[in-house]
Amino acid sequence: MSELKKERGLKRLVLDVLKPHMPLLPELAVQLSRLPSTSGVNISLIEVDKNTESVKITIEGNSLDYELIAKSLQESGAVIHSIDQAVAGKVIIEEVETHES
Repeated sequence: MSELKKERGLKRLVLDVLKPHMPLLPELAVQLSRLPSTSGVNISLIEVDKNTESVKITIEGNSLDYELIAKSLQESGAVIHSIDQAVAGKVIIEEVETHES
């Protein structure tokens, strides 16, 4: 992949995910962190049910491969409910709070 494509690729994904209790959060975080172009992973537990956990997964890196991330989660028994944030480009632009009601 060219350096320009890497520089302007997907930098951050925030995913709403439903997963079984296994693998544990630390195991899933390490698994995702080993994917190509991934520089960091944060998984926050949102809710626990009898058989599942709702989690928010934030992944950062250069030129992230959404399809590869989705496949890795699927192999762990997880389902992506939604993509809550996607950031791409040369730099990460944080969401700006507006004064709209």
